[in-house]
This record gives sequence, structure tokens and C-alpha cells, in this order.
Amino acid sequence: MRTARQLTTSAALAATSAVLLAGPASAAGAGGLDISPSPVTPGTTVTVRTAACGADGTAAGDASAVGAGTFALAPAAGAAEASGRFEVPPSAQPGTYEIVARCSGSAARGRQVAGDLTVTLTSTAAAREQPPVHPRGHVKTGVGGALGPDPVQTAAGVAALAVAAAGGTWLLHRRARGDRI
Repeated sequence: MRTARQLTTSAALAATSAVLLAGPASAAGAGGLDISPSPVTPGTTVTVRTAACGADGTAAGDASAVGAGTFALAPAAGAAEASGRFEVPPSAQPGTYEIVARCSGSAARGRQVAGDLTVTLTSTAAAREQPPVHPRGHVKTGVGGALGPDPVQTAAGVAALAVAAAGGTWLLHRRARGDRI
């Protein structure tokens, strides 16, 4: 029983290690899909590059997961990678989307590569450029405040509280002495 459990654990660890080691092989430098910039905001133009299709290979890109449809990737003069562009629709929701490209060149025909595009509502670069906002004015809670803009109402409120405190103190004093009210 113990040997079977150790073998099962060893097999699970080996499978996990194989998956983790295979992960970097799909990166852009090793034939994956390089998507930049990422993260993006809706309405941004995204550039996609891959070296998986070879020096003269082209590819058909698919960004329909984010709502952008298809786009073409073609090699630039003297470049060893194919590149293409698409625009993230203004209606895109925040999240992570898989962008896929299928090679159509002679060397890597049918090879498919993928990459993730992250869409956010605010750009991190734009957020860093804006100065911090400091709150000003009264808090509008709908209940009102003790210190309103009218000094007469403030004085009346303070006077009412003073009368109530004095009356409460007088009643407690009489009760402590044993006087009847």
C-alpha cells in the first residue's frame, strides 16, 4: 500500500514537472506568440509577433475571443518573424483573452501558436502619470452634520444639547438623593 502511494505521488510530480518545463517552450522567443502591449485598455492597437512560422512564413491571427476578429501576420523585409496588428474593440470587457495564430507558410504550415492578452479598464501607465486626488469639502451622506454652514443652526443645536445634559444631570442628582419627581 505504501509503495503504491509513493509511486502515485512520484508519477504526479513527474507529470507536473513536465508541464512546468514545457511552459516556457511556448514563449514568444521559442516559437510562441508575443503580444504587446499587455495589459491594454479597450480601443488600443495591439501588435502580435511570432517566429514560429519561419523566416518567410505568414499566419492568420484570430482575436475573436476579445471581439476583434481575424488579422494577418506577415514577415517584414529581413525579419525572422511575422507580425500583425489588431485593435481591441471599445466594448471589450476586462479579462484575459487567448489570441491564436495559425501558420500558413511552407515550412510550418498548420502550426498553431497562442498568447494571452489582458484587458483592463485603466492603463497602469496612465494611472502612474496622474497626480493623486485628495478629497475636499463636506461628506454628503444625506444625514446632515453637526457643523453645518449656518452658525445659527449650529448654536441652536449646541444649546439644545446643553439643556438636555443639564436636565439629565439634575434628574439623576434628585434620584440619588431619594427625592420623588
